[in-house]
Amino acid sequence: MSGFFKSKKNSSPAKILVVDDEPDCISIVQGRLEWSHYEIITAANGKEGLEKAANEKPDLVLLDTNMPIMDGHEMLERMRKDPVLKDTPVIMVTALCEAQDVTAASSFGISDYVTKPIDFAKLVEKISNTLEQKTSGSAKK
Repeated sequence: MSGFFKSKKNSSPAKILVVDDEPDCISIVQGRLEWSHYEIITAANGKEGLEKAANEKPDLVLLDTNMPIMDGHEMLERMRKDPVLKDTPVIMVTALCEAQDVTAASSFGISDYVTKPIDFAKLVEKISNTLEQKTSGSAKK
């Protein structure tokens, strides 16, 4: 638990892009993550999410799968083809929890997978672990 309160080497909070078509879900996730001292950017679909990812360069993306205009899998596939966004960690956040859904999402190179309804303690832990892996991975390069 003491690791949860460690001071960061970088004083600015990690920037997280939350992409979900449910306004209530975005609002709840945004509130909980801001309380955990993350900077939150939001988008209501994959097309808007892709644009915000390109402009804002988030440290991590929380991405729903089922959305209008562009779904999460298409957004993720496009991110992986973009030289600037290809290494951005993505945690899928979805109601789809069948084995084939997890496998399909994993084939797109996700960092982790969280099902709805969201367990926020687990989500914050997964975000922290993913960001830590990203930091330690970039330090090795």
